[in-house]
Amino acid sequence: MTTATIEVTGMHCASCGLLVDDAAEDVAGVRSSQTDVRRGRTTVEYDPAKTSPELVAAAITAETGYRAEPGAPLPTGK
Repeated sequence: MTTATIEVTGMHCASCGLLVDDAAEDVAGVRSSQTDVRRGRTTVEYDPAKTSPELVAAAITAETGYRAEPGAPLPTGK
């Protein structure tokens, strides 16, 4: 599993964050998504053999209408 951040603009409340998490977690290969509405980003844990931050960001935009752009993969700490 790999972790990446995705910058998301247009969110205003906790419900927005839940929509983003649901959209990200609907992507095959995504294990989890945690959105910080205040900072405008979500952190996703995903299987790089099944998906990518670009595909997750595209799914968030398509499903929620919020603009989503992938950030750099985060170190795994291993």
